Amino acid sequence: MEKSNLPIIEIKNLSFSYNRNKILEDINLKVYERDFFAVIGANGGGKSTLLKLILGLIPIQSGAIKIFGENLNRRNLHKVGYVPQNTNINTEFPIKVIEVVLMGHIGTKRPLFGYAKDEIRCAMGALAQVGMDKFADKRIGELSGGQRQRVMIARALCANPKILILDEPTASIDIEGQRRIYSLLKELNRSITVIVVSHDISVILEYANKIVHINKKLIFHNLSDKDRDRLDRAGHFCEVELFKIFNIIGSFSNSLIKKIFNNILNKNITIITNIT
Repeated sequence: MEKSNLPIIEIKNLSFSYNRNKILEDINLKVYERDFFAVIGANGGGKSTLLKLILGLIPIQSGAIKIFGENLNRRNLHKVGYVPQNTNINTEFPIKVIEVVLMGHIGTKRPLFGYAKDEIRCAMGALAQVGMDKFADKRIGELSGGQRQRVMIARALCANPKILILDEPTASIDIEGQRRIYSLLKELNRSITVIVVSHDISVILEYANKIVHINKKLIFHNLSDKDRDRLDRAGHFCEVELFKIFNIIGSFSNSLIKKIFNNILNKNITIITNIT
């Protein structure tokens, strides 16, 4: 299947404020079919706000967002699957995995009569996609954190989305569980566009082809463009470039380097270099 040359998400001159506090300023971005986008940046930098705007959860104040060439509306938002941050599940609640996934059919279910056979088949297919079909009849509370997150991805897949958006999908999951989640997303990326907000930059860089750094403003990195200059016009040297340097010198496996790097990411320390 050939990829379209037209963006499936186009953001133009987007700005947003909470109580006169500017959260996003002049955001411009194009997302294309089967992109794997990672969104990184400091806490409070506007990452989750941008996702909420794309999903239509909060109204646009200034600028525009188009999905599949149209302004946000219920019709094109049905093409977007969403896995929210910190999906809290009462592990004591007696609900089965298949029942959680079936909630992805919320737009079509009939509460008095349950789900249709084709909806159940779709839910089982989604579980199979994420390697969790054998757990369909297990209680959700019996699963590990990584397994529960795969179930949440299956729930989003029930709507047959063209775009899958995930907000911190590997929070509180060990490194092996993180890699399994991202490997799954890379597999799904063969047919759908994936956008992930993440702090797991040492892992996500192995899978994403494009990265945006957001701290009120947006800086774009195309990871397939190896000739891209490290410094932008403002002299910003962001976490992506810092990671590349650590990777080149072979030091990133060192736990101290990881700790320093994570502190830089979370505190949004900007490194300025004087290069002539």
